[in-house]
Amino acid sequence: MKRKLFNEQIKDNPLRSKADVKAALVDILAPAMEVLAQQKRKGRFRMSDSGAVYLQDKTEVEGFMRLLWGLGPFFSDKKRVYERPDWYELVTQGILAGTDPDDPDYWGGDLGDYDQVFVEMGALTAFLYETKDYFWDNLTVKKQKTIVKWMDQVNHKVIPKTNWLFFRAMVNQFITDSGYMDNSELIDADYAITNKHYLGHGWSYDGYVNQIDNYIPFAYQFFTILTVGLAHTDNKQSQLLKERAQKFVPSYANWFAADGAALPYGRSLDYRFAQAAFWAAYAYAHVDMPEGYSLGDIKHLLLNNLRWWFQQNIFQTDGLIPIGYAYPNMNFAEGYNGPASAYWALKTFIFFALPDDDPFWTTKESDDFKFEALKKQPEPRMLIAHSQNGLEVQSFTAGQHSHEHAHGEAKYEKYVYSTTFGFSTPKGSVLLKQGAYDNTLAVAESENFWQTAFKYDDYAIHDNYVYSDWKPYDDVEIKNFVVPAMPWHVRVHEVNTGRELHLAEGSFSAPDSGAPDEYEMKTGVDNAIFYHSRVGITGLVGLSKELTTELSTPEPNTNLYFNKTKIPLQTGVLAPGKYTLISLYLGDRELESLDDDGNIVIPEVKLDGNKLTISFNDHTVSASFDEF
Repeated sequence: MKRKLFNEQIKDNPLRSKADVKAALVDILAPAMEVLAQQKRKGRFRMSDSGAVYLQDKTEVEGFMRLLWGLGPFFSDKKRVYERPDWYELVTQGILAGTDPDDPDYWGGDLGDYDQVFVEMGALTAFLYETKDYFWDNLTVKKQKTIVKWMDQVNHKVIPKTNWLFFRAMVNQFITDSGYMDNSELIDADYAITNKHYLGHGWSYDGYVNQIDNYIPFAYQFFTILTVGLAHTDNKQSQLLKERAQKFVPSYANWFAADGAALPYGRSLDYRFAQAAFWAAYAYAHVDMPEGYSLGDIKHLLLNNLRWWFQQNIFQTDGLIPIGYAYPNMNFAEGYNGPASAYWALKTFIFFALPDDDPFWTTKESDDFKFEALKKQPEPRMLIAHSQNGLEVQSFTAGQHSHEHAHGEAKYEKYVYSTTFGFSTPKGSVLLKQGAYDNTLAVAESENFWQTAFKYDDYAIHDNYVYSDWKPYDDVEIKNFVVPAMPWHVRVHEVNTGRELHLAEGSFSAPDSGAPDEYEMKTGVDNAIFYHSRVGITGLVGLSKELTTELSTPEPNTNLYFNKTKIPLQTGVLAPGKYTLISLYLGDRELESLDDDGNIVIPEVKLDGNKLTISFNDHTVSASFDEF
């Protein structure tokens, strides 16, 4: 069957059976394999020429290797070799050429410290495990030794003390299992390092204690549990990893919304449906279920996230997956995002390697979505809030910090992150429209050159509010208090400034497509702005006379979800002095803020000393600020 433009047919896939999963995997792989078949060099996948921090040839090697994350599960059953012999020939010949120093398409024996190829060795290792019975076992001893020697380079170079250690552990596990070397001591040494990064409830930090993001589920948790499943290890370390994975389930489950969307937070969002990779590895490794969860729940979290992703515009006309999130977008990319980096998401398809009679395929997918209305997660420094029916997840956070990746201040240090409204990364800082300052406070000394929080001096995650302390200048201190009251939240800023200070603070972004159901809403309330969009209502009420509201239009391609947006914004100029600024924000997916006539019911907000009270819909939320 001929594929539709933009791979549109994948949107109609219900993902209910193994055949459905296979169809989705083929839909994703087929356009890439068509390109791979036309490559001039074996073991390379060149899909475009955008740059990365590593050399161009390495971006093409990375592209090839990342396809292995999908090709391994596909060829885990030998009968599929006969279905797609052309694919099998391309991938196996690429591996043999790439690891052979006498082949003109060799991947290189001069791999240096911190080489990107070490990351990609994880994909090769998984492929060798998945196809061992008929690929690896049928190679000559000489060819096996050649591959082992090439992979062993990872043990003789410096790599970061981060998730990279898991790729090396995977490689050494396979080398050990192959019988050519016993690298078990090297495996233990790497786990001895990563074990020290463990925080609790399944969470670790990825090399940097202030940076706890999606890399924990789709790297720290995924690669450890995957290795356990691939190698069938049953030692003290593997038992520890399984226990941590069990503890992680109820925590990470709250990052997901009822519609399948996962919380977009931090770096590497280019990897898209890798958000579900933990659930896939959990099922693949047959880890026991934690109390209160079933295999049907794991299956639902996995498949529902894939369904959500396949409704997004993640494909180009030719069916390839470019850099981006819910649409192609280079603006928010990290320096290590190569042209084909997004295919790391294919590792989520490890569950397709489960045999046809595995309980995963026969277990009914759960229809009982589990979530907690408000959950404190101290390890990633968040309060996670769900809307009434769980269709919207909002993360209220402080204290995270990424010092070396592009747009770290936008990806880690905003007040709120949302599964419905996403977040924006700036194109520039000269003008407000370039900054797209949703859910953050920006300050400047004039109308130009704005900055937002980049490392707080202090922070605290309480049971019902989040506190942070920001000092943008030597003579300016801003204490922030954010109180969730879904679908609303209140922000209180204690500002002590020794200079004239320009402020701009946004609510949630929402799509601006020109559709009839996207419009500014009239409420008759002073200093308030609300915007109705196809995904929900966003808005703010300014409760301090120093700031005035407007509906702003930022630069296009700043938001993760929507290529054009509107942002309710408030701005003002403060003379030197002390101020307490209070404002009320709305990000409403389920239209909980409306009465029966479709009018917004605005909560009453009171600050009495250090106690804030929010009253709405016969419901009251209160918080007493310890740091006030």
